[in-house]
Amino acid sequence: MSTTTPQVSNGLDKYFRISERGSTLTREVRGGFVTFFTMAYIVVLNPLIIGTVKDGTGHYLGGGTSPNLALVAACTALVAGVMTILMGAYANYPLALATGLGLNAFVAFSIAAQPKVSWQDAMGLVVLEGIIILVLVLTGFRKAVFYAIPASLKTAITIGIGMFLTLIAFVDAGFVRKPAAGVPLELGVGGNLRGWPTLVFCLGLIAMVVLLVKKVKGAILYGIVGATVLAIIVEAIADIGSQTDATGKVVNPSAWGLNVPKLPDEVVATPHFDLLGDFSLLGSFSSLGAVAALLTIFTLLLADFFDTMGTMVAVGAEGKLLDTEGNPPNAQKILVVDSVAAAAGGAASVSSNTSYIESAAGVGDGARTGLASIVTGVLFLLATFLAPLVDIVPYEAATPALVIVGFLMMQQAKDIDWADIEIALPAFLTIVLMPFSYSITAGIGAGFIAYVLIKVVRGKTSQVHPLMWLIAVLFVLYFAIDPLKQIFGVD
Repeated sequence: MSTTTPQVSNGLDKYFRISERGSTLTREVRGGFVTFFTMAYIVVLNPLIIGTVKDGTGHYLGGGTSPNLALVAACTALVAGVMTILMGAYANYPLALATGLGLNAFVAFSIAAQPKVSWQDAMGLVVLEGIIILVLVLTGFRKAVFYAIPASLKTAITIGIGMFLTLIAFVDAGFVRKPAAGVPLELGVGGNLRGWPTLVFCLGLIAMVVLLVKKVKGAILYGIVGATVLAIIVEAIADIGSQTDATGKVVNPSAWGLNVPKLPDEVVATPHFDLLGDFSLLGSFSSLGAVAALLTIFTLLLADFFDTMGTMVAVGAEGKLLDTEGNPPNAQKILVVDSVAAAAGGAASVSSNTSYIESAAGVGDGARTGLASIVTGVLFLLATFLAPLVDIVPYEAATPALVIVGFLMMQQAKDIDWADIEIALPAFLTIVLMPFSYSITAGIGAGFIAYVLIKVVRGKTSQVHPLMWLIAVLFVLYFAIDPLKQIFGVD
């Protein structure tokens, strides 16, 4: 009896190599759906991260003094759809792209929120970062940068961002808060958990944990949807309202922290993409200063660049697509698309887009080619019409997802040699300073400086890559920028 793989239409089969990779049209379509439902949560989470933060001029992304969540959601889905389709059609790889978690938090809290910096300035830096990555990919210089940074420091950056996102989640949900006096943070209000919204957060987190343990594909998305439905029911019965009044003053700390969950006036609407092209390519150099702007671009590049390389290898390993040297097919094309996606995310004002490890879910369900990515991309484009739904999702229903994402990032801690102080101490400083200083840049800078310093103290300067010396010096300048300004009399 023949056991050959069923053939699909000749055109698709030849272009995407479906049969050659041991797949079928049905498996590719199904895998594309699985990947979409596994990562569709980003359409909700990205607006809640970058759309709820005022920039240094006092405006929200998209302009005005109130969040424009539906607008951010529509643009998030648009860029994710276009770039994922490009990945499938050009690189023929089952990898989906969307706004990078961690990267968007860095753009919001460490760049846009700084004094005098506008969202346009911040997104211009993202565009520059994407262009630089593309140049590094095309010239082959990315390998030099990749090998310059110790693997454990790269891992520590990912873990630190995960911890940072987790802290943001607990604070935004009201699970931990800043008291009027005394300790920096406390549990709930006055040391106690209060209010129905906090209960919704707890139940949403529990639901996501259960779904994750049960290995349910789309656990994060289902958790957000379930918690939002519960929030709508609770609000309809209890009429809780918002924490703040019309002036933004907190009048009821036990109420909803962002959106008051109510049934929307409309579920489907014509999407608006007014954020496209709303960026200032070089504006940050005047608002931040040249040194700070360059360091910020480098930090973005670092977080984006290495994550992509690990993701494409991990997804390839899941689908047994790697060659004998552990490289995926069309690696150069994959990196080119990812680089373009970084710049495209900035140009559309939704933060850098990058490859998603959630793509492994679709590969685990059978996807082996770029056709699955095209299916995922089309679903993202359709999601642009559902953007109004984002306005009904409260912090308390969405932030449990950030806790889960933080946990997933934390799992990489096992890859750090904690017995070796030369790497363990810099990694530790990188991880803890991100949430404790509320700055991703501070964590990375402290880790890099500590690494070089320890090597010098131990007489191992020859082990420090020249690029690491340069990076460490730049971060020293970054931390000392205010004293240096005073010494040289610069405003």
